[in-house]
Amino acid sequence: MPFFTQLFLLALAAGTILQLWLLARQTRHVVDHREKVPEEFSGKVELNDHQKAADYTGAKAGIARLEVIFSTLLLLVWTLGGGLDLFSRFWNDLGFEALLTGVAFIFSVFFISSLLDLPFSLWRTFKIEAAFGFNRSTLGGFFKDRLLGAAIGLAIGAPLLWVILWLMDSAGIYWWLAAWAVWISFTLTLTWAYPRIIAPLFNKFTPLEAGEMRDRIQGLLRHCGFTSDGIFVMDGSKRSSHGNAYFTGFGKHKRIVFFDTLIETLTPDEMEAVLAHELGHFRRKHILKQMVMMALISLAGLALLGWLSQQTWFYTNLGMTQPSNAAALLLFMLAAPVFTLFFSPIGSYISRRHEFEADDYAIAQTKGEYLVQALVKLYQDNASTLTPDPLYSMFHDSHPPAPVRIAHITEQS
Repeated sequence: MPFFTQLFLLALAAGTILQLWLLARQTRHVVDHREKVPEEFSGKVELNDHQKAADYTGAKAGIARLEVIFSTLLLLVWTLGGGLDLFSRFWNDLGFEALLTGVAFIFSVFFISSLLDLPFSLWRTFKIEAAFGFNRSTLGGFFKDRLLGAAIGLAIGAPLLWVILWLMDSAGIYWWLAAWAVWISFTLTLTWAYPRIIAPLFNKFTPLEAGEMRDRIQGLLRHCGFTSDGIFVMDGSKRSSHGNAYFTGFGKHKRIVFFDTLIETLTPDEMEAVLAHELGHFRRKHILKQMVMMALISLAGLALLGWLSQQTWFYTNLGMTQPSNAAALLLFMLAAPVFTLFFSPIGSYISRRHEFEADDYAIAQTKGEYLVQALVKLYQDNASTLTPDPLYSMFHDSHPPAPVRIAHITEQS
């Protein structure tokens, strides 16, 4: 067996075992702490809510285990099982122009993969989310969202793929530098277009109504020197009862978006604290740092792809008998996560540091007790477990575990 095939199988097996082991740890840890609310949340969270979060976490872990096993088997079918090679031969035999063939090949593989993933999405939405009272979407709405998402993905993804494949074919050995410039330009354009063009296709955004909450928010924005395109409320309740808030856009074209479910839950003081936390991400330049980091990672990834695409063994050791630019790109997209999984804790660590810094900023602008109250409500409303397994959390959670985060806020207040 070729060396890279052995390396790929070893990494895939290790990653699959790791993910299943972490899920088992998470389930066991949550179940072991199900019967008692953590001391730091005593008097703030009812036992029934705590147990609901534990059961919700267990249900999600159950479907996640099946997804891990299925995705591993599917990846083996696509690569060493000859699935990609079969699809590549099919599209090549049709005799279309090379670039069109490459785009069709890649999109067909992702289309089939999304169809195979559909049962898991349906189960999560209409069994798990519904069982715990979160789902508010209909079956028709579910498929409408999927079809609309697929249409948008094709409309913006096909031209991007065409350009990347054209550069791989025409721009010489350093095509990946030009491709990186295209990718960065595409990312920035999408960041600008998403809140104005794409998001309104899925949800309705209305300006936050005049009143105490709007006055408080605008006052905080002025105090922090933050300018935006507006404060909007999104009708997230038409799909789910989960609450959230986020910033989108960049530069002078930033927007603040609150889910309507969040507006119904938090008081003006608590909402102000949540917003101050989000403002902290901007004031501490976390968004810029993340963009720079992703730009550097994408540059390194494209440089690696540029080298691998010239190596015959990269294709043959992953089940492809017909090397092509499209095959190189697709194999890289499928195989890279197998190896990068083990570096997940690094990204989680950086993200958690940013969350602590944003909390510190929020405490300086408002009051820590309001932020704690808001977070407790969000944990309850979203059935977020208060007792995650530390090792599982280190790999999977971008935010600090609830007890750690609350303790940090309390100490800094």
